[in-house]
Amino acid sequence: MPTLNWIGKDAVVNHHHDVPFRTLEKEYTFGADDSDNKIIHGDNLEALKALLPEYEGRIKCIYIDPPYNTGNENWVYNDNVNSPKIRKWLGQVVGKEAEDLTRHDKWLCMMYPRLKLLQKLLSDDGAIFISIDDNEQANLKLICDEIFGAGNFVGVWYWYRSATPPNLSYKIKKNLEYVFAYEKNKTNIKYKGVQKTSKSDDPLTKPQNTFKILSFPVNTINFKGVKDGIINAGIYGTEKFPNKLLNDIDIKNGKNANVVTFENRFIWVQERLNEQIANGTIINCSKQLVLSYKKSNYDPEVPPNLIDESVGVTTTEESGKLVDCIFEGNKVFDFPKPPSLVEYLMNFLCGKSSIILDSFAGSGTTAHAVLNLNKQDGGNRKFILVEMEDYAENITAERVRRVIKGYGTTEGTGGSFSFYELGETLFNDDGNLNETVGAKKIREYIWYSETRASMAMSPQNDNPYLLGNYNDTAYYFYYEPEKITTLSHDTLNIISEKAETYVVYADQCVIDKEWLSAHNIIFKKIPRDISRF
Repeated sequence: MPTLNWIGKDAVVNHHHDVPFRTLEKEYTFGADDSDNKIIHGDNLEALKALLPEYEGRIKCIYIDPPYNTGNENWVYNDNVNSPKIRKWLGQVVGKEAEDLTRHDKWLCMMYPRLKLLQKLLSDDGAIFISIDDNEQANLKLICDEIFGAGNFVGVWYWYRSATPPNLSYKIKKNLEYVFAYEKNKTNIKYKGVQKTSKSDDPLTKPQNTFKILSFPVNTINFKGVKDGIINAGIYGTEKFPNKLLNDIDIKNGKNANVVTFENRFIWVQERLNEQIANGTIINCSKQLVLSYKKSNYDPEVPPNLIDESVGVTTTEESGKLVDCIFEGNKVFDFPKPPSLVEYLMNFLCGKSSIILDSFAGSGTTAHAVLNLNKQDGGNRKFILVEMEDYAENITAERVRRVIKGYGTTEGTGGSFSFYELGETLFNDDGNLNETVGAKKIREYIWYSETRASMAMSPQNDNPYLLGNYNDTAYYFYYEPEKITTLSHDTLNIISEKAETYVVYADQCVIDKEWLSAHNIIFKKIPRDISRF
């Protein structure tokens, strides 16, 4: 299998093992008193490491939209992998070699350890979807083949980010983006999305009785290239594609100030239209739709339907308008992905209780998509977002709050989330336990380091030192802050549960090894024998 080499690769291939383990500190919960939905502010490499004890092997679907490495440093999201945080990280991890890195080397150094941790978090039947463009798509394929296995490559989807097609004008327009998909382990899942309507099934080719009447509520249609004013009821469009406006339209600030009713060969029925409006779908009415009807040679390439349902995925342009609408007309984020894209991908394999992770959260599109799907089918999907930039609270989390509550004329989805900051490291610089993080988090770490299982899988008990029983091995963490613990014949009463094998952590042990071995007891010294993963 071909592999990719770059400056700094040797330093990052196993760097995920060296990432310090940090705790997650809950700042607040929005909505329910407690929520399994998480938005985490902090370095996504350290955040992914912090998620392992609870979520390794549990994430059904990962969607990430990492930096495309375009060389543009002017966006809200720095897309040149050259932010001060990344430069500092590269200097620490890669060392002096970092001075010679190209921007492609930097991107690969940044992505590799993050993908390694994402692979650990995926469930055995899970899949990861990665958006990318031409700048790094070739490099991404090679490192994903290396990390996830070339045999687990599902395929690549092509997505047009803009409704305006590229052409041979003086300015190159990069319109095509890609979504790469890999499974944790190859499954029999058929990744068949919504199929485009064939010509024979196209409602526009059927008899006249396929015409439908749809009513559009106030402020739900954006009129492009049309001055504010009144458009009179009548027939518009073309002879081949007529569009009947059943009442006058009052346009103010580029939107309809009254309910508007059309009769056309619409693909959708009223109920479907209402659902889409409630979920934030942006409806555009082009200038051609309100041109006077003339029996002429005018025959537009695209019929004047208000909605193109092909596969139900909108564009970055429409998503930008949606985010602007959520933030009451304020432009807060450049080029966000549409929720419909993430919904489309999640529908391949996510059941109603799946966990979905996005470690490059940006404006919070993935959470929006999860909330939309839960509202549509009553599901209980959970999302985990990680955003390292400072806008994690005032853009990412704020968007999710507004989606939950409702915005403009769009009804809220309901739901909740908890907001976290990355906390202190579990180990001090001298290698000792950082007791300020608290015994609970230390116990969770020890349990996970031994079993690779979530602490939630450990049964509740009254013994303060028993972590739990896993595969007929009982684990004890005999630990007291600011006190030396000693495993001796006098303290063996901490072992309260019968098992085939016993693993006991303590500061020291005065029982000889032969006796311990004869009784299937394994002593581990704190902190020397605590695994670092």
